[in-house]
Amino acid sequence: MHNYIHRTIETDWENISRQFPALLLTGPRQVGKTTLLEHLREKGRKIVSLDDINLRSLARRDPALFLQRYSPPVLIDEIQYAPELLPAIKNVIDRARVPGAFWLTGSQQFQMMKGITESLAGRVAIVHLLGFSAREKEQRNIRVFPFLPTGKILRARSEPASTTDLNKVYQTIWQGSFPAITTGQIKHHDLFYRSYLQAYLQRDVRDLSQVGDLETFARYVRACAARTAQMLNYTDLARDCGISLNTARNWMSILTASFMVYLLPPYHNNITKRLCKTPKLYFLDTGLCAYLTEWTSPKTLEAGAMSGAILETHVVAEILKSWWNRIQFPNLYYYRDKDGREIDLLISKDNRLYPVEIKKAAKVSPSDISSFVALRRFNRQVGEGAVVCLCAELFPIDSHNSAIPVNLL
Repeated sequence: MHNYIHRTIETDWENISRQFPALLLTGPRQVGKTTLLEHLREKGRKIVSLDDINLRSLARRDPALFLQRYSPPVLIDEIQYAPELLPAIKNVIDRARVPGAFWLTGSQQFQMMKGITESLAGRVAIVHLLGFSAREKEQRNIRVFPFLPTGKILRARSEPASTTDLNKVYQTIWQGSFPAITTGQIKHHDLFYRSYLQAYLQRDVRDLSQVGDLETFARYVRACAARTAQMLNYTDLARDCGISLNTARNWMSILTASFMVYLLPPYHNNITKRLCKTPKLYFLDTGLCAYLTEWTSPKTLEAGAMSGAILETHVVAEILKSWWNRIQFPNLYYYRDKDGREIDLLISKDNRLYPVEIKKAAKVSPSDISSFVALRRFNRQVGEGAVVCLCAELFPIDSHNSAIPVNLL
């Protein structure tokens, strides 16, 4: 495929395709799901898109006939448009459990995931794909382990490493991660995001989630973008958008199901009740977030009131991608207690907590990790910690914590 940009997920996708009869690749629209699978498909695998209204009609009206015409191995694009296919796919799998028979893609999880769990439980591997990671954009050592602030993994992620540059970081953030923008296929930034938002509202929100008032929903999306990297307050959202509290909650489920936003839960256990119980909201594409909040250039974004929040959003999204792109699903949290101690991100792995702070600064001091001591209250080991920042190179803050340039993510 001409000018194809390799994705981190490729080898792991091929491995699980040899294990599961069905694979479902989910993620936002236009992040390259179909392009990836067209690149990976073997000779003889058919491709059928349910964006085609005639094929969609056949799939919904007569699923068995559809699967006779498009028998496996097959790639079925936008499976959410014909959930009636799922029981028929189950019947085909149960008759002959052939690994990799069905490759499926879906741009949202409204009705689709209910059908998947009811019809294909135990038969399908569900994988998430977002836009390009920073490493994928640069084609720089994309097969590294998922991010953890440990010495071994940080050394691996340092080779090779680009220089951290403030302007370049915010250019990357403002541009976003959609392939059409990243590759230069579309050069008009605002036109792309305006069109993307319109397609999202019309095709996903109106058609698949039955939201009637698209104008108010669009205002709600913008209000959420302005709150990225903040604790989620449904009451404020509802008041600012002129909607009920229940509607604010229901619409948030639409944004998460369509991979528009990610809700980072707070970390707590039964030891104490004095911890925050409210999730934090993050947009999963910083370019879309910048467009929605009307920052017209990387320079104005970096100098504006959202510069710290959008950097934190970028870091959280990159760390999440580092795990999802290796088909692993991390336990991510944030920490905040009523004594005012906060930790931007906690990565929980193997009964160990790895604390991460995110800071828009080139200089880091021990005071930036002072909240890490709050984790001693839990019956968990505390692993190596880090401050992800704009420093020029990886360096130790103390014997257990490091300052990490944002370009190492």
